[in-house]
Amino acid sequence: SHAILTLHIRKTSTQSTLASQLHLVDLAGSERASSTGAEGETLMEGANINKSLTTLGMCLSRLAEASGSQKAGHVPYRDSQLTWILNDSLGGNSKTAMLANISPASINLDETLSTLRFASTVKKIKTSAVVNEDPQQRLIRTLREEIEEIKKRIATLEAGLPEEEIEDRPSTAMGGRDADASIFTGGDE
Repeated sequence: SHAILTLHIRKTSTQSTLASQLHLVDLAGSERASSTGAEGETLMEGANINKSLTTLGMCLSRLAEASGSQKAGHVPYRDSQLTWILNDSLGGNSKTAMLANISPASINLDETLSTLRFASTVKKIKTSAVVNEDPQQRLIRTLREEIEEIKKRIATLEAGLPEEEIEDRPSTAMGGRDADASIFTGGDE
């Protein structure tokens, strides 16, 4: 059977919280009833594994087609529990990697070729991960970074000026006004 380990990762700072998921998935290989000699419950489990792998293959094929063109068709994530759990990792805002395990034995040639075709399809899928961030939080973070950069520039300039010139100039970067307040009110008025 398939195994899925999902880790929920949160990073909290004073300005924002970043949340992420890490899915580690071990897919069962396709089950050939004739070669395994499975019967009864084991045969049904093998059939369910094959169904979920087929659905995953269909989803990946649709995503690969959509990556090659501007037109995205329907991706059948809901047809299998496996694809439903992994839908954000497969075609969403994510970074996805796949490791394919193949066998050099000639008896496993069919499974090896199937795995390589599967991996080739996965390779065609293009995803791009971006941080989803509240626009106001992003603006606040950007402005704070800008303020820190300006403070560093001022300190660097003050370090190179004679002492008399430092005492005569205004105390803030905005010509004597409160620098932080003018940035938040829209700048020069």
